[in-house]
Amino acid sequence: MTTSHTGTGAVDPAVREELARLRDSIDNIDASVVHMLAERFKCTQQVGHLKARHQLPPADPAREAKQIARLRALAESAKLDPAFAEKFLNFIIAEVIHHHERIAESNGNGSGNENGDESVNGTATASG
Repeated sequence: MTTSHTGTGAVDPAVREELARLRDSIDNIDASVVHMLAERFKCTQQVGHLKARHQLPPADPAREAKQIARLRALAESAKLDPAFAEKFLNFIIAEVIHHHERIAESNGNGSGNENGDESVNGTATASG
């Protein structure tokens, strides 16, 4: 499998087969990621309801900072760019905060937290 094209410009069947195999694996991984995110959000929804019932703020900057540090370390050990992992987590966390604020509003608790703090280093964060 040293060449990817035949002399006619068509893709070598062995290359097509390998590409299909790799894409099948990517599709399986993507499905797993979606299911894991769904489970994560089920848990964070429960956290949001618990926080709302007890008038706790939607964001917890101290926990969020710990989670970011933890995820960066995990990313490094997994040979994944820690900056990418942090961006990904911050994206998820921003959505979690949004969910927690909506839950608090629906429980009549208002939105935001008692300090007005919803970020660490200017980036929205919440880990549940």
